[in-house]
Amino acid sequence: MFIRDITELEKNSIEILKKVDVDRGAYSILGQKMKTYLLYISDVNIYGANILKQDALSVGADFAVPKNAIRCESEKVDGVLIATYKQLQILSKKELAQPYGLKEIAKELKKFLKAFKYQEFQPKIMGVLNINQDSFFPNSRTNIPQLLERAEEMIGDGADILDIGAVSSRPFSKSIPEEEELERVRPAIDILFRHGIHEKVELSIDSYSPKVIDYALSNGFNIVNDITGLLNDEVAKIVAKHNAKVVIMHMQGTPETMQIDPKYSDVTKEVYYFFQERIEKAKRFGIDEANIILDIGIGFGKTLQHNIELLQSLKTFATFGRPLLVGVSRKSMIDKIFPTPVEERLPGTLALHQKALENGASILRVHDVKEHKQMVEIWKAFYKV
Repeated sequence: MFIRDITELEKNSIEILKKVDVDRGAYSILGQKMKTYLLYISDVNIYGANILKQDALSVGADFAVPKNAIRCESEKVDGVLIATYKQLQILSKKELAQPYGLKEIAKELKKFLKAFKYQEFQPKIMGVLNINQDSFFPNSRTNIPQLLERAEEMIGDGADILDIGAVSSRPFSKSIPEEEELERVRPAIDILFRHGIHEKVELSIDSYSPKVIDYALSNGFNIVNDITGLLNDEVAKIVAKHNAKVVIMHMQGTPETMQIDPKYSDVTKEVYYFFQERIEKAKRFGIDEANIILDIGIGFGKTLQHNIELLQSLKTFATFGRPLLVGVSRKSMIDKIFPTPVEERLPGTLALHQKALENGASILRVHDVKEHKQMVEIWKAFYKV
């Protein structure tokens, strides 16, 4: 059983209530009735589906099921639950007493209710600094003499986090030996630490190499941006040892192979179960769940349609209760929608990142900090409570 949110964030209902001068004490009650959610629920027991249909109708909601569901010809079916927040609250309690897997659905609904209740209005901006000369976007590349100036500029432009990497993960790129990566990035880590940059912003190391990660976390860094999603047990141990934060990203394959005809039976479901498994692994190794950040991995083993579906379904992953990082900055996804060179993809980047914010993202990984800071502040103005 798997529940997917297919609702896009609507305008803040509280502002509407303020406009008509509703009593402040009624904001919560009325707000729960003003927004309709669409939840796609897969693999529901056929008898449970028919019960849920009737229970939904009894509270003014509905559960759309296949036209032959009433004849119980299939063992399991998919359906769409159409309900307000208040109706979901009632159903999440009502189905706890029902058989045929409805108790599990009730538990998942409670997770959605928790995710819906909280909207992140203080998203963070993660600025990208690449200490290598083969990153797909030339303007993101820097060298050691320029590093401090670039870092200070990003901080001045509004970066909350700086993400430092020494190895490109663009499609078809090859990995390099761990010692070579450490040799590249060690001077950058030392400079940032020596000048106290970690006291101004959070520092993230974009790596999946244990030695590199251990060195960074020992010298002012507190986030590990792991594109392999804690595949390596040693990385999990090091993150736990330093009580650091970790970005668990989903990737199908490796950077060298990931864009060779990626396929999924259901990309949202597979990424969801991947996060579920890796979060459990992180906890087994002693990583505090509060230190986990999730990244759906736009462009990492996904087609354009996979990327769009994941962005549309982003709030599905909010049920894990962890911050969601999205990085679409200047990626080829934009070129596939509107053919344009990487140097001219800022408008497309801003459009996609705004959609990500609306659907629940709380961290944006970007090359253009100043422009994103402006976009975020304007976006927030439309959603202030």
